[in-house]
Amino acid sequence: MAPPKPGIVPLRPLFFGEIMDGAFQTIRRNAKTMFGSALIVQAITGALSGVVEFATLGIARPPVGGFTSQDEATQYFSPVLGAAAGIMGISLLSMVLAAILQGVMAIPVARSALNRPTGFKQMWSLARSRLWPLVGFAALILAGALLFFLVLFLLAVLILTGLGPVGGLLLLPMGLGAIVVYAWIYTKLMVAPAAITVEELGVFAGLRRSWALTTRNWWRIFGITLLVAFMVGIIGSVIQIPLSLASGGVTAVFAPHAGAPQVTTTAIVLAVVSLVVGILVSAVGFAFQTSVAALIYMDLRMRRDGLDVELLRLLETGEDPDGVPGRRGPRQAGAQSWPPTTGQGFHTG
Repeated sequence: MAPPKPGIVPLRPLFFGEIMDGAFQTIRRNAKTMFGSALIVQAITGALSGVVEFATLGIARPPVGGFTSQDEATQYFSPVLGAAAGIMGISLLSMVLAAILQGVMAIPVARSALNRPTGFKQMWSLARSRLWPLVGFAALILAGALLFFLVLFLLAVLILTGLGPVGGLLLLPMGLGAIVVYAWIYTKLMVAPAAITVEELGVFAGLRRSWALTTRNWWRIFGITLLVAFMVGIIGSVIQIPLSLASGGVTAVFAPHAGAPQVTTTAIVLAVVSLVVGILVSAVGFAFQTSVAALIYMDLRMRRDGLDVELLRLLETGEDPDGVPGRRGPRQAGAQSWPPTTGQGFHTG
């Protein structure tokens, strides 16, 4: 008999196509919750990026003959360094918000497996107790990433200082090795936000849980994640191409003899339109990628923990309709181990 499919996916270990279809259905059934949450985060980071981008428009080009004084060089590089620091800060903020939202948005995905719609307010209410662990996880991941790249930078400096130009030959294999290590660790910890939220784990317990769940499934998870990222990137690029072409052709077609103020105004308008479209596309792409990650987490638990059996029990009994499937409820928290020992309600002898 075919397994039941009350919601977005059948209640059994999932195939690749079912994960893709389940991610699309999750967004469609919880459009306001999924897209709205992703849009808020993307709008914050996109608006900050737009401010930095518009601020860089006023940065003058360096003189052709070089700088004639220290003050002139300082006057030029100060806004450049400020813009670079702003871009780095926005990137770090985006990483933190994405890690937190990935855990929160696992709730509507888990509920959709039993065809239980999740409202925007309900999602955040169910995730309220897990926000601080998610913040701790995001801070830990951010610190680990910064330490990782700092160590790489220091190694590169030491190699170039000690070996000179010959050391540059070692930087390419070192960089490739660093990419491999980063991809391996990222894949091993990818389902930690969902585990922290759904199973109500702490930061380090969530990391250990993700590490254990992804054992012997690394290549499968990495392949799905890479393919989804490629799909989202291609679709986003295709949507942005007309805007990029328009930025160079609108002024030439409609105002070929426009002055500098008109050209600047047109460039700003096109930049704003491109920013808004980019935010919308990024929100949809982030919601889809987050849904895929949550479904990978549920698939791993079905394969290892028998989550599909627990979901079938919830489907039949209708227990905890406003909760999170897969979370330890009162019945599970008070369950006794098997086999029972003396004093657990069974007589001996």
